[in-house]
Amino acid sequence: MAAMAMAMAGMMNGERAVVLLFITRVLFSLPFSLLSHGVALSLLALSALSLDILADSSTSLSQFSTRPGASSGILLGAVTLPAVFISKMIQLSRAVSLHQAAIEELESLTMQYWAASASCLCVLIFLCITIRRSSANMPPPSRSIWHAKFSLSCMVLHTAVCCVTLGTFSLTSFDTALKLLWMLCHGLAAVKLIQHVLRTFPSCASIGEACLVTSGLVLYFGDMLAYTIEKVSGFFMKSDVVRYGSKRSEISIIIQGLLLGLLLFPMAFKFVLRMWEFSLSTARSEVRTNNEIWRSVIFFSSLGFIMIVIIPSWMQLVQDFHMHPLLWVLSFIFSEPFKRLSLCAYWICVIFVSVLRFYNISKNSKIERILLRKYYHLMAVSMFVPALIFQPEFLDLSFGAALAVFLALEIIRVWRIWPLGQSVDKFMNAFTDHRDSDLLIVSHFSLLLGCALPIWISSGYNDRPLAPFSGILSLGIGDTMASVVGYKYGVLRWSKTGKKTIEGTAAGITSVLAACSVLLPLLASTGYILTEHWCSLLLAVTVSGMLEAYTAQLDNAFIPLVFYSLLCL
Repeated sequence: MAAMAMAMAGMMNGERAVVLLFITRVLFSLPFSLLSHGVALSLLALSALSLDILADSSTSLSQFSTRPGASSGILLGAVTLPAVFISKMIQLSRAVSLHQAAIEELESLTMQYWAASASCLCVLIFLCITIRRSSANMPPPSRSIWHAKFSLSCMVLHTAVCCVTLGTFSLTSFDTALKLLWMLCHGLAAVKLIQHVLRTFPSCASIGEACLVTSGLVLYFGDMLAYTIEKVSGFFMKSDVVRYGSKRSEISIIIQGLLLGLLLFPMAFKFVLRMWEFSLSTARSEVRTNNEIWRSVIFFSSLGFIMIVIIPSWMQLVQDFHMHPLLWVLSFIFSEPFKRLSLCAYWICVIFVSVLRFYNISKNSKIERILLRKYYHLMAVSMFVPALIFQPEFLDLSFGAALAVFLALEIIRVWRIWPLGQSVDKFMNAFTDHRDSDLLIVSHFSLLLGCALPIWISSGYNDRPLAPFSGILSLGIGDTMASVVGYKYGVLRWSKTGKKTIEGTAAGITSVLAACSVLLPLLASTGYILTEHWCSLLLAVTVSGMLEAYTAQLDNAFIPLVFYSLLCL
């Protein structure tokens, strides 16, 4: 065992060490009531760690064309989302003990934790089977066999803990069986989706990034499906399978409908397009030109029908809007017209000036592309911080609208929809870097989601006022200062092969702490009750800063979630 421990320590790189430190911090904050959930998280982390080491030391997963220059990221991708939910459960358990939140909210969050955990676990099982199959024709090293067996043992134990925990808190064995079936459906859907993502979008993501995206999407779709079934039949509430009975806001329903509608739209458009092309001949050039026009007409008419008719119909089914959701949005904006329209005008001016300025610089300057893009992080700070303090609900809705616009433009760019497709592609390529592929440009999505997700997750009870700012602070300030200082003044590197410097990391950590020292008094002056402890804040900032220094993954996606989880403890 000592030899194995030494061998394990020799395979521990910086990213894995920081992730394990993050998980350890979460586990040490668990109350006794969430002990079994912590055991499951630790087993998931150990299984992912073993597979991460196994994947990076072999070519077993080379059949998947992952993003060049990135490690597998299996450990970080598998534990991030469950850790976010368990941190939120720790926060909500404090509220339940103080009678500031209903027990139903904690039960709903618990089921979402198990669903996220099951999704990541099934992805790990799929990866383990893939590695086993790829090495079937050659004798694997004894160390690889040990890693595979250890990972599989942790998966079995995790499944056992899940079954026992769900059985303990269920009223009947029938409810337990239905809950386990619900978890299994999430897991199978995640496996199917990650295969689709890795094969449809080659060289666009690492395995860890794909795991985070697929488990998040499956959880979001599952939440939509459960809420719809509950509203239609009441089955889920009666059987006590999933307690999705907590009150939803109209804004959250609108955002969910918009995003899921746009994510499902390409499949519907592809089906309609195939049916249309099947009935036409494209032999002559003039016919091809007309086809492009008709293709565009079909695209925009289908998109309009889904966004104006189908998605609002679902919104009205699950939520009592008493009017068309579009009219509800207009009435919401004009309920405080001066504040919200002024904020919109301010955003438009900032975006117009910044995009015009940086687009011209990107075409005529030799400045590093990734350094140039950090100015957009600063732009995000100037746009989102005032809105989050004074108009948080309007910012929630605005994030959803912005993400919907980004999704629509990316679909237009990928499909080359006339007349905007080529123009959008040319414009977006001016801001790409090595992490973007020719097929899919993801960096602007990750920046927007990195700022929006902590705000969306913080809806409801929140006794940590800095938690919603975690994306803005870590990306807009910390990541920007780390890149700028590291690029201009960095000398001491964290590793021989990496570009991240100690000076840059120190600047990022210091800048976030300085921003927090300014932000906390400002929040106190606007009525927030401050409960942040500086020791916990220092640890959260340091861990997220070290993760930015060591990770080879898309840091815009992971760092805000890790920082948010640590701030909730």
